[in-house]
This record gives sequence, structure tokens and C-alpha cells, in this order.
Amino acid sequence: MGGKIKNILIVAVMSVIIFGISLLCILKEQGDYSKSERRYLAHFPKADASTILNGSFMSDYEAYAADQFPCREMFRGTKAFSELYLFRKLSSNNLFLSDGHISKIDYPLNEKSLYNASNKLMSIYENYLEGTDVNIYLSIIPDKSCFLAGDNEIISIDFEELKEKFCAKVSFAEYIDIYDLLSKDDYYKTDTHWKQECILPIAERLADKMGAELYNEFEMHEISHPFYGVYYGQLGLYHEPDTIKYLENDILRQSIVTSYSTGKPQKSVLYNMEKADGKDPYEMFLSGSEPLITIENPNAETEKELVIFRDSFGSSIAPLMISGYSKITLVDLRYMHSSIICEFIDFNEQDILFLYSTMILNNSFSFK
Repeated sequence: MGGKIKNILIVAVMSVIIFGISLLCILKEQGDYSKSERRYLAHFPKADASTILNGSFMSDYEAYAADQFPCREMFRGTKAFSELYLFRKLSSNNLFLSDGHISKIDYPLNEKSLYNASNKLMSIYENYLEGTDVNIYLSIIPDKSCFLAGDNEIISIDFEELKEKFCAKVSFAEYIDIYDLLSKDDYYKTDTHWKQECILPIAERLADKMGAELYNEFEMHEISHPFYGVYYGQLGLYHEPDTIKYLENDILRQSIVTSYSTGKPQKSVLYNMEKADGKDPYEMFLSGSEPLITIENPNAETEKELVIFRDSFGSSIAPLMISGYSKITLVDLRYMHSSIICEFIDFNEQDILFLYSTMILNNSFSFK
């Protein structure tokens, strides 16, 4: 008799839990955006004969159920904590902790991605640069996992292997090595990017190899609120936030910044303080993702110009290099199709720098 009552109680409790969760799912107001993950959440999918028959309804429903589950953030944190601290797994959600940093596993080396990226750069060379009097350079930014993975038994891509294979494919560019100037402490602990205040030696080496001389006296400023980088939300566990610092001087304050995000020139800024208060404060540097942006130095003592083909790392280093040039143009091939570059840039006697992080080269299919 006692066993029967016990079984009834178990069934009753499970029924209440299942019914309660189902009711919460029905009554819960659907969220639109996850601030911690910096992405839009799935909504209830369209249900009709075609979506049900082709199976897309069920796959979309699974995404909706996972995104709109009650107390989702709490469960995400519980999952990460259990995996990393209870079950002693090396990573959670493809992220790992090492020496106070959150970093992402970027492995293995994607040969197809390297081939795609090198083909894109070769196309730009053949269509715009070959036969001109420009000076062409290449530099690769190591992901911070290259400095952290070995301390945590995590496998990371071999930076030297990536560099050698990519340089062999992009042989028209002179390589500028910056690896020896970087360490894990030059990157934010909760984000993928490097800290602007730590990369002056990088800017100086790049400029020196390209024959430009920089003015390297700056004032350091600090954003008042804490910076929770992209990895913070993806992991789902509390971590000490970072602080964003940025550098200024009179040359930077007098620079003229122009954005072409709409296809037409619009006045912009080096440091966008509205973005500093937004969902991704790192976007304060040159307003974040911009297909094409120019920085002009009206007080330049040279007519030398620089064109940087770059990813988001270029946003924070370009301001540090404007003192050595009359104009810097930044092109982001993830947001600008290479076929229209000629409508905005006349390639003639500039320095051309291809500056990309290993993470982009190893995941380059966003290039247009």
C-alpha cells in the first residue's frame, strides 16, 4: 500500500511540474532579444501544410521552445556551472575559462575557409591593385585562445601553420609579424577583442614597416560603466567585467571621420559614446560594423594614405595610426561587396594593409 501511495505521489508531482512548466510557457510573454547573448530570439513558427510536411515547423519549434523557455537565463547558468565545475568539463558552449579569461575554442584549422579568404584577397589584388604603384602588406592578429588554450589543455589552431599557409596563398603582400608583441593580457577578459591601450606597439610596428612615423603621445580615458563582452553572455556565468579605455590627443580630436554605411558620405566620430552605452560597448570604436569609413588628418605633414581591409579589430587600431597618414580608409568585406570598392577608392600610391584576425580567416564565409 505504501509503495502504491509513493508511486501516486511521484506521478502527481511530475504532473504538476510538467503542467506548471507548460502553463508558464503559454502565459509567458515572448522575448524579442537576448541582451546577454546579443541575438534575437526565435518566435512561434508559422504552422501550415507546407511547413509541417517539409519538417521546418518542428525544427523551428524546437528553436522557439529553447529560446522562450521560462527562467532560461537561470538554466543556462546552471548548465555552464555544472559542466565546468561539477562535471569538470574543459568547456561549455564551446567556451573555456583560463587565467581569468573567457575564450572560445576555434579548432580545427579550416582549410576551405583559408582558401575562401585568400581567393577574396587575390580577387581584390587582381581587380584593383595589380599593376598600380601601391605598397601591399598583410598582418594576422592571433586570437587570444592562441595564448590561453595550452594552459587549459584545450586544443587550439596552430598560429604558425595558419600564417604559413595563408601567406603562401597571399604572396603578393609583404607580411608584418605582430605575434611577439601580444599576450593574453592585451585582450579583454570577457571579449574577443584587444584593448586599445595595449596595442600602441602594434600600431608602431605596422607603421614602421610601411614607412610611416606615428605621434605616440596620448591621453587615456575610461568608460565609467563596466564592459561585459560577448563571451560573458554566451557563457552564462558571472565573471568580473572589463573596463574600456580609449586614447585621445589633439590629432585625433581634429580628425574628420566619414561613414559610407548608406552609400553616401555622412559625418561620423572616432569614439561613439552612444554605442558605448549600447548592447556592445566595443562598437564605440569607429561606431562598430561599418562597410567603409574614412579618417582624415587635416594637420598631416605627409600626403601618404593608408587603406585597411579589416575586421572589427581594425576599429580600435586605426585611430592610433592616423598621425602618420593624411587619410586612412577602412573597408570591411563582411558588409561591403568587393565589386563596388572602385566606386569609393581610387588606388594610387597608397599603403594597402590586409589586417585580419585568425578567427575571421578561419571563418571567412561572411566575406562578400
